[in-house]
Parts: sequence; C-alpha cells; structure tokens
Amino acid sequence: MKLSRYFSDLRSAYEAELDDLTSDSEGKDVLKKRLAAKRSEIGFLVQMLSYSPEMVAVVFHRGFRFAKPAAMQRLLTLQPEALPAWPELAGSVALEPWAEPVALKVLAEPGGPAFMTVAACLEFLHAHGFASADAPPKDADEDEDRRDHDDDDDAAGLSTDDAHGPRDERSLDEAGADWLAEQGFERKE
Repeated sequence: MKLSRYFSDLRSAYEAELDDLTSDSEGKDVLKKRLAAKRSEIGFLVQMLSYSPEMVAVVFHRGFRFAKPAAMQRLLTLQPEALPAWPELAGSVALEPWAEPVALKVLAEPGGPAFMTVAACLEFLHAHGFASADAPPKDADEDEDRRDHDDDDDAAGLSTDDAHGPRDERSLDEAGADWLAEQGFERKE
C-alpha cells in the first residue's frame, strides 16, 4: 500500500506528538496522564483542527475500533479533499465508549466530521504501522519534516498557512502559547 503524501506527512507529525507525550524529563512514562489532560482541554484544542490536526488527533489515541481494515487502508491512499466525512465511516470504524463524549465536542465544530476521519486514519496508521512503499527510514522522514517546516517560512516570517487567508491567528497563537506554558514549555519571545 502506498500512503498519500498527506498521510505520509501527517504520520510523522502524529508519531512525534505521541513521542513527546510519552515520557517526562526523567524518562518516566506519563502518556496516560498527558492524554487525560489533553482530553480535558478539548474545548480549546478544537481551535486547531484544521491547522494542527496531529496535535488534536492524539486525544483519540487508542479510541477507535477498526471493523474493516481494508476500508481504512484505502482511505490512507487519499488526499484530504477526497476523504469521506465521519458519518460515512459507520461500519468500518467505531469509537471506544470513553472517546464518544470527546468526539461529540469535536463533531460539533466546523470541520469536525472531516477531522474525525483524519484522526481515525492516523490512529489506524499508528496501530498497524503501514508505510508507503517508497518511504524513507523514520529518522530521515523526521529530518525531512523539519526541513519542510523551515522551508514553509517566507521572508516576512509567515508560514504558508498564514498566507491562505485571514484568520484570528494572533489569538490562536496566544492561546497556544498559554497552553504550552501550562504544560511546562518556555514561552517564545
């Protein structure tokens, strides 16, 4: 199976996000605790559905049951605009009972049904370890993602996401910085 470029790129970001949540500075496994904290903040996190789906998708880690793996594999070959919305996946994927209230909050948001499909695909990809036939080794993938991110910045310091139209980016950036500070990260000046 060959992953679409979209899922190939998102896979690395999703795995990195899970890795970041897995252990603290002392190397202790804190994944459950950090995921619980993120799930409790879903009201804030839904603001990032479209521009940082991997940061929100981790709240559904181990939250899906996959009844039709072949259907999920097919979805991993598609670009985001070709993906079906969440309701169309009935019968192929279901939520664990604990994930249903979180999903209801996400589904109430614009773009929520599309995001839920992406989140299910990312978790399926994580759980089953599929990679594209021509995928570079994982370390090379992460280096390429960092280079790609650096290349996205234009001369004015704006990412290509910022160039796609006006958004209330300032308040989202501030909210994101506040959240990261609460998690123990230093603020960027």
